[in-house]
Amino acid sequence: MKNPAAKIDIVRGDITIVDVEAIVNAANTTLLGGGGVDGAIHRAAGPELVAECRMLGGCQPGEAKLTRGYRLPARFVVHTVGPVWMGGKRGESRTLANCYRNSLGLAVEKGIKTIAFPAISCGAYGYPISEATQIAVETTREFLATNDEIDKVIFVLWSEDIYDAYRRLL
Repeated sequence: MKNPAAKIDIVRGDITIVDVEAIVNAANTTLLGGGGVDGAIHRAAGPELVAECRMLGGCQPGEAKLTRGYRLPARFVVHTVGPVWMGGKRGESRTLANCYRNSLGLAVEKGIKTIAFPAISCGAYGYPISEATQIAVETTREFLATNDEIDKVIFVLWSEDIYDAYRRLL
């Protein structure tokens, strides 16, 4: 089995233009678009994305659901809902780990080999960046260590401070 660390990359930039089979959307529970990464993905994908999302009946925190990518370079969008930070005593770390685990599991189930993640819950949801980064990297490494079906995971990070936090861990 390939070294899991060799399958992980970080990039500073715009997740809507990354050349992978699937990108992950840090969605809200309605899946109907919002601010930040969610809004950017919906704008780039076009109105067909929200139409398909309407048929999914929303998504609970930690779960993942799949749609087509429409006008995005990525063929698919994995929508996952991260936890809103409430001080860390309400299962936020478990929910955030489930976002990564369930998104990767859905990718494997659908035969997706390359996937890009944003920094889930680090924007409007207020998750502390260093803790969120640690969970993202550890959960992804654990998944890749026991599953050889994903070839590449790219963390696509918009801001310099979040990019630096990932760079320190990787």
